[in-house]
Amino acid sequence: MPAAILLALAAAALYGASDFLGGLLSRRRHYALVGLVGQAAAAIGGLAAALAVSARPEPGAIGWGIGAGLGGAVGTLALYRGLSRGRMNVAGPLSAVGAAGLPIPIDLLSGGEFTSLAVVGVGLAIPGIWLVAAQPGRRGGGGVVEGLLAGLGFAALFVCLDRAGDTAGLWPVAASQLSAVAVLAVFVLAGRRGAARTVDRPAGAARVPWAAVWPGVLGVCSTVLYALSTREATLAVSAVITSLYPAFTVALAALVLRERTSLAHAAGLLLCAASVGAFAAG
Repeated sequence: MPAAILLALAAAALYGASDFLGGLLSRRRHYALVGLVGQAAAAIGGLAAALAVSARPEPGAIGWGIGAGLGGAVGTLALYRGLSRGRMNVAGPLSAVGAAGLPIPIDLLSGGEFTSLAVVGVGLAIPGIWLVAAQPGRRGGGGVVEGLLAGLGFAALFVCLDRAGDTAGLWPVAASQLSAVAVLAVFVLAGRRGAARTVDRPAGAARVPWAAVWPGVLGVCSTVLYALSTREATLAVSAVITSLYPAFTVALAALVLRERTSLAHAAGLLLCAASVGAFAAG
């Protein structure tokens, strides 16, 4: 279990760093282009990782990987839609909590078991994630639909990669990244003209943001770490710990951008840290 926790925690850290860099780039370029370039880099990385691991790509595992990629792509687009409309105070927390909470009943229905400390860890993580992901200074109407859809998408990513098993190596990860590229490419191509007319973007926003390769590299590395974590622990434990990624995004914003950490964020960070401690002790 400790190894699984470390893998999931490392996945959360890299997901948080990926979101941080992607968010910075999205201030200067259209978020869909940032996402597409990053996802293309992630797909190349996923293929390289799958080829490096000696394993046979099984059709069933590949199917679960494709499902994971579709969920991840839908989750990303729904979350970015909510965030781009100023609905950070609702869409962000709902997506993170959904990604953490939805795999829990699925795991229980599949025969998963929780230790007492694991229950404590979940109880601390859910409010901790909400507090960390919330944006107290931002307001905007709605955001519930986007947040719920994003949470469903990210939960599907976690569940499908867990169901892919470990006999196919990292091919499910590669399949997830490739299917996500396809979804994002269709979205960008279909909405490019409409976005150009309706979205107020800075000059040069339509240029290809090649720096978005780095969030993609971090993202695929985190997905690989999460997939490895599910082989050592239950779905719920790996999913909940990996869903602590907003804590790392907030921490990076405080360290790099000197953004002030609110009391809510500080409380959330403490709850997240206590949650990891409970999981580790269990």
